[in-house]
Order: sequence, then C-alpha cells, then structure tokens
Amino acid sequence: MEEVILAPAVEESMEAKICDELGREPFGYVGIDSVLDQMKRKAMKHGFEFNIMVVGQSGLGKSTLVNTLFKSKVIRKTPGAGIPKTLELKAISQVIEERGVEMRLTVIDTPGFGDQINNQNCWDPIIKYIHEQYEKYLREEILVNRKRRIPDSRIHSCIYFIPPNGPLLRPLDLEFMKRLGRIVNVVPVIAKADTLTLEEREEFKQRIRKDLQANGISVYPQPELDEDTAEVLLNDKIRQKIPFAVVGTDEEHQVNGRRVLGRKTKWGIIEVENTSHCEFADLRDLLIRSNLQDLKDITHNIHYETYRVSRLNEKMNGVTAQLKEVSSL
Repeated sequence: MEEVILAPAVEESMEAKICDELGREPFGYVGIDSVLDQMKRKAMKHGFEFNIMVVGQSGLGKSTLVNTLFKSKVIRKTPGAGIPKTLELKAISQVIEERGVEMRLTVIDTPGFGDQINNQNCWDPIIKYIHEQYEKYLREEILVNRKRRIPDSRIHSCIYFIPPNGPLLRPLDLEFMKRLGRIVNVVPVIAKADTLTLEEREEFKQRIRKDLQANGISVYPQPELDEDTAEVLLNDKIRQKIPFAVVGTDEEHQVNGRRVLGRKTKWGIIEVENTSHCEFADLRDLLIRSNLQDLKDITHNIHYETYRVSRLNEKMNGVTAQLKEVSSL
C-alpha cells in the first residue's frame, strides 16, 4: 500500500485544526462554568441599579403603570394636585428585593410634559437631565482615585406614553422621540389601550411603526445593535409588537376563582397580565425579565460612550487651543 504524502501546507493546516479541537475541550472537569455562580453571588451581594424615565402628558396613567410593573407603590399621587405650569422632573427611588436580589430602582417622572399651550422645546429639560447624569458618571470615572463602584444614575430606559386617540402621532411625539432616541433607549407605549378596539389598536400600532420609520426615529431594540442571528430573531419579535399597547392598574379582581390585576368595565374585567387583553406582560418582560441587562449595556457602551467621547474631545480641543495661544505669545 502506497504511503500518502501530504503537501506541507495541507499537513500544517490539519495539525492546526486538530490542535484547535483538542484545545477547546479540556481533558477533565476544570470548573469554568462555575463563573456563572460566582457572578450570581456577587450580583446578589451588591444588588444593582435600574433607572427608568416616564414621559407623557398628564392623565395617561404613567404612575399607575410603573406601580403595576413593579407591584409596588413606587409613585404615590398627591390628591388634588393640578397640572404644573412648567415641566418638572421628579426622581423617586425605592429598593425592591425579590428572592434575595436587591434592585435600587429610580423612576424619573416628568409632570407637565406636553400639557402647556406652547410646548416648544419642552424636551430641553429632559435632555439636560439625561446629559447631567452622564456628566456625573464621567466626573467620577476620570478621577485618579475613583470609587470601586461608581453610583449609576444614568437613564437606562425612557418609556414614552402615546395618547390612544390617534389616528397619527403628534408632531410633539415625533420630535421628542427623534431627539431622545439619540441619547437614551426609548420604549414607546400606547397608554390606556383598553379605550381602543382590537382592530383600532392594531391599525394604530401599524401607523405608528410607519411614522417611526419614515422619520428615522430610533427606538429600543435598535436593529443596528443586534450582534448575531439569534439576537436578530429575538429582537424582531419585540419590534413587531412596538409600540406596546398597555393597561395599568393596582386593583385585584376575582376571575374564575383566581385573583388577577385588572380594570373593571361594564363589559367585564380587563386583565392586565393577560396577553390577549393587552401587551403589559410583553412590556414587563422586555424591561425586567429578558432585556434589563441589555438596556444597561447599551446605555453604558453606546449612549454614555458617545457622550464620553464627545466631552473628552471638547476638553482636548480646549487644551489644544490654549497651547496655541501660549505658543503664539
């Protein structure tokens, strides 16, 4: 039998492939997978921050929806409070613990947004606030002796409440989401969706998606940030549901022998967590159960990084200009 002689290049390629395959799989158990348990223990020990901003005109149920999301009285309404004369930003913080995991939740409410006769530039205080949180983080980050854990007040998600009366997005809605989509993760929702029939709701959702696309408005999850095929498939399912048609309530009712969160109407009980009634559960899953860490990662790696680079470039340009002035003397 003749000996098969391989060309040197082919032989080297096969050896490299064998070594690569052998190198991937250890000969015995090493314990690499235990790093996940280590990360879990550390997360449970330190807890984590999650910061949400809610934006929309008065009467759309922002406070109620937040309380429903976290099943806590995060935002408490002040009886008899009227519409603010100017836009106010209120940060409400609360620690929520579940099964040993501690979340330091901060909700930034925006009473007065879109409620004035003249709403020109009403988004400016909101943009300023978001930038201020980036600046606060940056100042801590560039210190020579910085903290081991920098307090994080950056906005991880902005829920934008769209009135259910349609039939199109208002110029205010379009302009706001266009500006905010560049600096924060915007998640649009149709508020009080129970005022629409299922047909009206679906038609309104389709028109909103067309408006968002036609105006180049970036909402979460951003298609350009999908990292692989699996993420594309997962996020495409989410994008098909945007904007989420939601209903919020903190009232419980008895339905078929079980207690459910719902709104009682003359036609029956609208179950908040029933996906055939509204898309509250889908919104909750996105914000908390499936994409919370992704929202935080995009905030840090994309939105904050863009701000950080811009600010450092400004400082470098300022130093360069000063050096030129000195050298010209």
